[in-house]
Amino acid sequence: MCRVFVPLAFALTVFAGANVLAQPVAITAASSQHSLSALTLASAVQLALENNPEISAARREIDAAQGARTQAGAYQNPTLSLEVEDVRRDSRTTTVVLSQPFELGGKRAARMAVAERTVDLAGAQLATRQAGLRASVTAAFFAALISQERVRLAQTALELARTGSQTAGKRVASGKVSPVEETRAKVAEANVRLELVQAQGELLTSLQELRALTAHSVAIEVLDGNALVLPRLPAQEALEARIDNAPALRQAHLDMQRLGALADLENARRMPDITVSAGVQRAQDQGRNQAVIGISVPLPFFDTNRGNLAEALGRQYKAEDEARAIELRLRADVAAARQRHGTASAEVAVLQSEILPGAQSAFDAARKGFELGKFDYLEALDAQRTLLQARTQHLRSVADVHRSATDLDRLLGIPASIP
Repeated sequence: MCRVFVPLAFALTVFAGANVLAQPVAITAASSQHSLSALTLASAVQLALENNPEISAARREIDAAQGARTQAGAYQNPTLSLEVEDVRRDSRTTTVVLSQPFELGGKRAARMAVAERTVDLAGAQLATRQAGLRASVTAAFFAALISQERVRLAQTALELARTGSQTAGKRVASGKVSPVEETRAKVAEANVRLELVQAQGELLTSLQELRALTAHSVAIEVLDGNALVLPRLPAQEALEARIDNAPALRQAHLDMQRLGALADLENARRMPDITVSAGVQRAQDQGRNQAVIGISVPLPFFDTNRGNLAEALGRQYKAEDEARAIELRLRADVAAARQRHGTASAEVAVLQSEILPGAQSAFDAARKGFELGKFDYLEALDAQRTLLQARTQHLRSVADVHRSATDLDRLLGIPASIP
C-alpha cells in the first residue's frame, strides 16, 4: 500500500525533546466499492466537481435555459382555417384562409434577451456552487489533516504520560516520593488518553465529511498533504479588485439584468400584435373564386399590461437593492476573513518562534530535574501540560489560517495559493 509522508514542522517536536520524524499516515474509512491510495487536495476537488449532485443539477439548469433560449427565438405558427356555408352541394360556399400573427413592439427581441440573461444567470449559479463546493472540500481536507496531526500529537503525549506514570511508580516503590505523585501521574495519563479518543473521533468526523463531499463510494485510505504549510493570500488591493467578479455578486448583477429584460418584455407586450389573413372563397352557385384578405388588431381598451409592467419594474428595483446589499456584505466578509487570516498567521509565527521553543525548553528541564530528583512530579506535569497546550494552540491557529483562506475562496471564487 502506498504510504505518504506528512512532514511535521518545528512546532511538533516530540515531548522528549528530539525532533519527530514524519511518519506514514494511513487513514482507512469504511469499506466500499472503490478506494483511493493517496488523496490529494486537487483529486478531492476534482472528485467533488464530477460527482456532486448539486453541480450536476446546476449544469442541467444551463441546458434547460439554453432550450428556453432556442424557444424564445421561434416565430408564431400560422393558422389554416376552413369554413363551409350551406351543406348543399349546389349552393354551398367554401372559404380557406391562412392567418399569420406578427409580433410588434420588439417582443421577440425582448423575449430572446430574457432568455440570454437566464442562460448567463444559470452559468453564474454553477460558478457559485463550484466555488462553494471547492471551498468546502478544501476546508474538510485540511480539517482532516489537522485532526490527523492532533491524533499524532495525542499519541505522543500518551506515550510520554505512560513513561511519567512508570517513573513515578518506581520512585514511589523506592520511597523517594509520595504515592500522591503516582496518582497524579495516572490521572494525567487518563486525561491524555481521553484527549486521544476525542482527537480520533474528530478525525473520523472530518474524514466522513470529506468522503461525503467527494463521493459516497470512495474510501479514503491516505491523505497526501501538509496542513502546516500555510496558504498565502493576494495583497489587499488584489482582493478588493476581485470583489466585482465574486460569484455571488456576479449572480446578483445577472439576475438584475434578467429582471430588467423582463421589464422590457412586459413593456413591449403593451403594443398589440396584428394578424394578417389571406385566402380564397369558392361560391358554388356562382361558379367562381373570390380572394379573401383580412387583418385583425386587438383593441387595448381594458388590458394594457400595466400591472405586469409595474410588477416587473418593482422586481428589477428590488434586485438592484439586493445587489447593493450583497456587495456591502461581501466587502465586509472579505475584510473580516482577511483580518482573521492575518491574525491567525501572526499567532502561528509567535508560537513557532517564541512560545513552542520556550515550552519545549521548560519541559526538558523539568523532566530532567524530575528524573534526577530535583523537582517533584507536579512541576514536570505542569511543564508537560504547558507544552501540550502550546502545541494544541499551534494546531488551532493553523486551522484558523486554513478556514479563513477557504472562506475567501468561497466568497471570491479564487483559491488561495499554497506553496
